[in-house]
Amino acid sequence: MERKNQSMPIFYMMGLPNHPELQPLFFTIFLVIYIAALLGNILISTIITSDSRLHTPMYFFLINLSTLDIFCTTAAIPKFLQVIQSKDKTISFYGCIAQMCLFSAFLGTELLLLTVMAYDRYVAICHPLHYTTMMSRRTCFSLAALVWIVGFVHSMIQTSLIPRLKFCQYNIIHHFFCEIPAVLKVACSDTYVNNVAIIIGDVLLGMVCFILTVISYTYIISTILKIRSAEKKKKAFSTCGSHLTVVTLFYGGVIYTYVRPGFSNILEADKVVSAFYVIISPLMNPVIYSLRNKEVINALKKLLERKLCL
Repeated sequence: MERKNQSMPIFYMMGLPNHPELQPLFFTIFLVIYIAALLGNILISTIITSDSRLHTPMYFFLINLSTLDIFCTTAAIPKFLQVIQSKDKTISFYGCIAQMCLFSAFLGTELLLLTVMAYDRYVAICHPLHYTTMMSRRTCFSLAALVWIVGFVHSMIQTSLIPRLKFCQYNIIHHFFCEIPAVLKVACSDTYVNNVAIIIGDVLLGMVCFILTVISYTYIISTILKIRSAEKKKKAFSTCGSHLTVVTLFYGGVIYTYVRPGFSNILEADKVVSAFYVIISPLMNPVIYSLRNKEVINALKKLLERKLCL
């Protein structure tokens, strides 16, 4: 048993190897952004839950998105903060596997959820008379459950291929958390099967979601352009603008990181892009949805007034 433990590979997280004197500054910046992202997403969920006027399919999916953002950042950032602050830069093999599994599950689930949210906007704008029927309570819960299940199944398939690889006793991961492409780069055996699995996953999950989202917004934009009233046209665009902004920001980072797993080795660029959809995107989502949405702002005012009265 002791020999087995000794042969277990060890990973060293070298996310920010340069400028060690700036480590306290990086720790403070990441901690502040992490806390802000958590508070922002918790606030969005609280606002929606407390206001009955926001108990609609769109806001139901928005709560799911906020929950995913909280889980996604929590899967990566706390360990990174511990690595920055501590002299111990290691993470165990199974700890790394667990982080990869959870993070890729939340990432894949968010990808699917954004597609479902695009479909919700398509139904709301292109079939408004049938919206309550097509997006019933049962349908929304079924879609949300399906999204979470598929996201986790996809992640388990991808991460189950990692233990078959051979790693050296000591492995330096040039990243700030265990992400599948970063871990594959330090493997001592052939990663061809893993890269093929990632590409297949990208096609089945990423590209299909992307195509469905594009199709939804093609119909949405076409329908909006046919609206004669300028005021109604503006309102229709505003209901989709927030989601479209989030989709654009999210897809950019994910496509860059996962579509070309074995075709490039730009380590610093990988870290910057990953930081974008791990921290910046969850931080920006509450801002985008709240500042561009009068219903959320009014619900926030109502919530604050209620708390002040108490």
